[in-house]
Amino acid sequence: MRKNKIKNTYKIILSGIVFFTSLNASLVSAREDYSQRADVKSFINEMVEQHGFDRAYLVNKFVNAKKLDNVLESIARPAEKELTWRQYRPIFVTDKRSDKGRAFIKKHRVTLERAEKEYGVPVEIIAAIIGVESYYGKHTGKYTIFDSLTTLGFDYPKRSDFFRKELKEFLLLSKEENIDVDEMTGSYAGAMGMPQFISSSYRRFAVDFDGDGKRDLWNSIEDVIGSVANYFKMHEWQSGASVAQLVTVTDKTIVKKENPVKPYAAISQFEKQGVKIEKKLDGKQLASLLKLEGKYGNEYWLTLQNFYVITRYNHSELYAMAVYQLSEKLKN
Repeated sequence: MRKNKIKNTYKIILSGIVFFTSLNASLVSAREDYSQRADVKSFINEMVEQHGFDRAYLVNKFVNAKKLDNVLESIARPAEKELTWRQYRPIFVTDKRSDKGRAFIKKHRVTLERAEKEYGVPVEIIAAIIGVESYYGKHTGKYTIFDSLTTLGFDYPKRSDFFRKELKEFLLLSKEENIDVDEMTGSYAGAMGMPQFISSSYRRFAVDFDGDGKRDLWNSIEDVIGSVANYFKMHEWQSGASVAQLVTVTDKTIVKKENPVKPYAAISQFEKQGVKIEKKLDGKQLASLLKLEGKYGNEYWLTLQNFYVITRYNHSELYAMAVYQLSEKLKN
């Protein structure tokens, strides 16, 4: 009896040792020392030699960088690729989000109207972008951006070149704006602040709209509003023009899955093919034909240049349609 107790106790202790040894091993692998990798060393050399960074500073950052497995899991299944329009729309185009958006417009109307006047982008489009991206600043992301971009830049081969470039842009941004990289948080893909700009967009399109000498997309609502408007202007937003129009299609064969999102044919050509348009549009204007799986069946839309511009913010037709429809709700 005593021998059995000792034997059982030994088994429990041994199991515990195995468990904690395995746990420790998994923690060690999760805390891989990026600074020892050849590709990271090459990246550090580039940042030191071409951009004047301190080597010891960068080595220290990569020694402490964490590989984030949940980031790799999230990027493998973005909502835009997994969901239909019928499923996607109720996430963003809701009464609650539009009510919040109208309150946002009321509170910041002076700044929004100044941005519209300067950049030609409607108040409602600017507000809708911020509403979809971060719920008007409420959800800006909790991932440490340096860790996210390091993970994606060096452990996501499918798009490593892109994310390594964004990591470079992020480090340059932190230097230019004098921001501590350890304090900068955002989405799993490295998007930042209320408008969720990636690093390259932040550097290229963010503006100091409040005139304090900084471009702050976390805390300055003026900078956020001005930066969104500037982004759209720089991507050739057409002031006063339409975004998209729901149409009726009699010949379904003209709707192809591979139809480009960029306008490719004159509206008059679509009309000749049996596309019925309720609201009169300039027949010479270029458009694209989009099919979406809606709540009550298939929807057909003629999408115009401004719809294409929205997809430059996020390369998803579902995203662009959500922004457009939310902006329409904000008008009422």
